[in-house]
Amino acid sequence: MNPDFFIRNIPVYGDLILSPMAGFSDIPFRLICREFGMAMSYTEVISMDGVLWKNKKTFKLLDFRSIERPVTFQILGNDEDKIVDACRILEQLGPDTIDVNMGCSVSDIAGKGAGAGLLKDPGKIGRIFHKLTRTLRVPVTGKIRLGWDGKSRNYLEVARILEDNGASLIAVHGRTRSQFFYGKADWDAIAEIKQTVSIPVIGNGDVRCVADIQRIKRNTGCDGIMIGRAAIGHPWIFQCKDRDQVALIDKIELIRRHLSLMVEHYGQETGVILFRKHATKYITGMPDVTTLRPRLVTCNSFEEIIDLIASHFDRIQNHVAA
Repeated sequence: MNPDFFIRNIPVYGDLILSPMAGFSDIPFRLICREFGMAMSYTEVISMDGVLWKNKKTFKLLDFRSIERPVTFQILGNDEDKIVDACRILEQLGPDTIDVNMGCSVSDIAGKGAGAGLLKDPGKIGRIFHKLTRTLRVPVTGKIRLGWDGKSRNYLEVARILEDNGASLIAVHGRTRSQFFYGKADWDAIAEIKQTVSIPVIGNGDVRCVADIQRIKRNTGCDGIMIGRAAIGHPWIFQCKDRDQVALIDKIELIRRHLSLMVEHYGQETGVILFRKHATKYITGMPDVTTLRPRLVTCNSFEEIIDLIASHFDRIQNHVAA
């Protein structure tokens, strides 16, 4: 099988990728998405300060399994020298690539010049990538938005700067920072970036169903598609299946398996608590969930979650049969 694209010399088989999402893109969920066809793994985003301060929670987020390769570590930072020092440390942990986040819209981050805040200073982006690509052995990539706001959509300038300074791939969320996750993603702008640079481009934004995957591919010509919120509770999207194409029994079985992986990775108490937000997404679109959802978010044990969901759907099936 031929690779769909290369990140410098690293082959990537497949073109659907889970977006790095804080609180969701952990090992258990990434492993499930990988089995369902996800092409490569991005860790949850980490801060350069967390790396430099040797914060244990930060390094825990960088755990990965060999089956996930190629694996990308994604980092946030706004200091040109500190981010290079942090990435030197990250490289020793064995990622295939390191990605600089220039898309995070959270005020505490972007407002301090990191994440999407870097888009206000293309010159600094160039200097960061110039230093990183000449310091690190692994490929360096970047994830961007279209600009800070509607009046400063500088995505083509930023894309050219990234390529000129050695970036090996660009992922593009088709919104500005001021849009956050509202409004419509501009796929035409992503297409412009793809037509402007020669390195691979991954498109991101408003991919909610299988038809959207096909539409964004046709519209942008991108090498890969990044899927975020639509994959939460529905990793079948990496198999190009919509929610209504997945049988209830398969959903219940995956809930059980995902919860098992969470408990194995985090321990019983933490694993259950962290899984509850996944559970509420798995039941999206299922019959009569308005009474189930508030009960799910108060469950405190593996058995309680599984029994609650199983009994709920037993009632549904009995009602349908009657």
